[in-house]
Amino acid sequence: MTTWTDHTADRPVSLTAPSGINRAAHHRLDEAWLAAAWSHPSTRCFVVSGGQVLIDETADGRTELVMTPSFEAPLTEAHRYFLGTDEDGVSYFALQKDALPGRMDDSARPAGLREAGLLLSPRDAGLMVHAVALENWQRLHRFCSRCGERTVIAAAGHIRRCPACGAEHYPRTDPAVIMSVIDDRDRILLGRQVHWPEGRFSTLAGFVEPGESIEQSVRREVHEEVGISVGEVEYVASQPWPFPSSLMLGFVARATSTEIAVDGDEIHEARWFSRDQLGAAFESGEMLPPYGISIAARLIERWYGKPLPTRTAF
Repeated sequence: MTTWTDHTADRPVSLTAPSGINRAAHHRLDEAWLAAAWSHPSTRCFVVSGGQVLIDETADGRTELVMTPSFEAPLTEAHRYFLGTDEDGVSYFALQKDALPGRMDDSARPAGLREAGLLLSPRDAGLMVHAVALENWQRLHRFCSRCGERTVIAAAGHIRRCPACGAEHYPRTDPAVIMSVIDDRDRILLGRQVHWPEGRFSTLAGFVEPGESIEQSVRREVHEEVGISVGEVEYVASQPWPFPSSLMLGFVARATSTEIAVDGDEIHEARWFSRDQLGAAFESGEMLPPYGISIAARLIERWYGKPLPTRTAF
């Protein structure tokens, strides 16, 4: 058997590098502190709308979030979210608006997390993923799930309170498992979802169900989607995935069977690949690699032994 050297082990999973931002959660209920932080001349803020922000390229080729001092920010009160402070004491806020502001210089552009997360520094990417996750949650949870009354924002955007029944609601995070499935011939199993275009294959994934461990979830999802039985399950890494509110938990799953039987509901096609077969499929254009920001790409690279081709088609 060929021995492969893993040249990807030290590559970080997108959106997980240390951002240098202290979320400073102890300040979220301190209205006096928040007001002072907002009015401080060093404070910086940016607008988030529909999961997008404005980004801009600097003269030295870097990509940055478009941030402004708080005194230049668009007016908003209820939808102002405190994201934290950096080591220099600078405070950061996100402002949720119905639309992104225009830019007179026309150099900035709107971008979602799938694009911007690959371009921004760890600090800016960390701020953006926090803001996008809060915005998604705020837009989808405006009413109390206990009594139906409209809720109000509290804790600098991290709580919604019901004025009628007193219930407090917190940002929701749904755990999901994503796994590279490997058989005893060291092949990887990749699948194509029913709504994906031809050529797009990736790792299998699914949500953790109530009363289920994450290892049980890996085995159940693989068997449900492609009919493969799984034995050993090894945790690799996690990734925040606010589309709209998931936390992806990455694993390597060791298959104990190899006969594929796709469910036809979620997975349209699944195939075993050797490294040579996968490389040839990439080379011919028969297969497109996962979008680079996804932990799926890192899971495949971990098995493949080298970076996947760069492609931004989806």
